[in-house]
Amino acid sequence: MARIDLKSMSLKQLLDLRDRVDQAIAEKRDRDRAKVRQELADLAQKHGFSVKEVLGLSKGRGTAIKYRNPDNPSETWTGRGRKPNWLNAKLSKGSKLEQFAV
Repeated sequence: MARIDLKSMSLKQLLDLRDRVDQAIAEKRDRDRAKVRQELADLAQKHGFSVKEVLGLSKGRGTAIKYRNPDNPSETWTGRGRKPNWLNAKLSKGSKLEQFAV
């Protein structure tokens, strides 16, 4: 990779360079995200699941699960609506909400 002499560049040149680097980073991130998304879809399909099922998005209206009861993993809460009884009981005993984050 060629070395760039940043000290000899004008402010405008430096700002243009930064904009080009930011754009390149965004494009690379988008390509990497698409690749990972496809790999996840392929892996989930290989095991007979959809990505939504694997990520717990298939329950309710597609809202992701944010909190899970460690004593009974089937008990979850999306963080919307009333807190479930299991969570209220734990919080009243001094637990912190963050302890149940997925």
